[in-house]
Amino acid sequence: MNTSGNARGALYMVIAMAAFTCNDALVKSVTHVMNTGQILFVRGLMTSALVLLIAWSMSALGSWRIVLQPAVALRLAAEIFASLTYISALGAMPLANTSAILQSLPLAVTLGAALFLGETVGWRRWLAIAAGFAGVLVVIRPGPEGFSMAAIYAIGSVVGAAARDLSTRRIRSDVPSIFISAVTAVAITLFGGALVVPMGGWQPMPPDVLARLAAASVLLLVGYQTIVSAMRVGEISFIAPFRYTSLVWAIAIGFLFFAELPDAWMTVGITIIVASGLYTFYRENRRRSDAAEAQIPVAS
Repeated sequence: MNTSGNARGALYMVIAMAAFTCNDALVKSVTHVMNTGQILFVRGLMTSALVLLIAWSMSALGSWRIVLQPAVALRLAAEIFASLTYISALGAMPLANTSAILQSLPLAVTLGAALFLGETVGWRRWLAIAAGFAGVLVVIRPGPEGFSMAAIYAIGSVVGAAARDLSTRRIRSDVPSIFISAVTAVAITLFGGALVVPMGGWQPMPPDVLARLAAASVLLLVGYQTIVSAMRVGEISFIAPFRYTSLVWAIAIGFLFFAELPDAWMTVGITIIVASGLYTFYRENRRRSDAAEAQIPVAS
């Protein structure tokens, strides 16, 4: 096990989760003022300016043809989809609910690795994945009419984020993380700009709203960089559990600033999701350990 890399990866993941959750709270606070496209565009302009400046100072700006690489192109498309659906969910659901649903992401990544990357997944991890998604249903609690649009948005964000994380592992190691962040920020900004008119048109922005989006852009930059670094320097099975630290932030911020408090059913759903995810990580580590000892692939 790469102990040093895993320690750094875990720290990056903790920082990323704090940054992303605080960003989510700031974005949620302005969803009643402007549409999702305008939020993506304004926040993206600020984030792009910051990340491009940093990348330029580090001499990390490469050829923009990098987006033609399949792994990079897939990551961009997945990030755009995840951002669009997640912001839409934030405007319609409590912060803790959206964060809880997003905690099924490690399970979705494991599922995606099995279906699309040929990773061997044993029956125990399949059961853990099924239990985790059952926990998502407990959080969502679809009514007789089925899933609400807010729930569909939240689930869509999980799918997009899983595709993003899986594709990140396929990007060549010689591509700087900051350049990946720059390309991602610019792509989301352009996409958000294209959606402003179709989603209702441009709305005036009071100074306090602009200040919140500016702070969100800084936090988003921190999150972009640290999540990419985390996925590249550490083993997924080790660092992924540290995603759950975002729940602490989401519940605290939701209570303090939005008067939101998880009810009993949500607490049950969160417990199921987290327990399923942790068991999946445990089985993955056990599988790799057994395989290393036997020098043969072993299914968990």
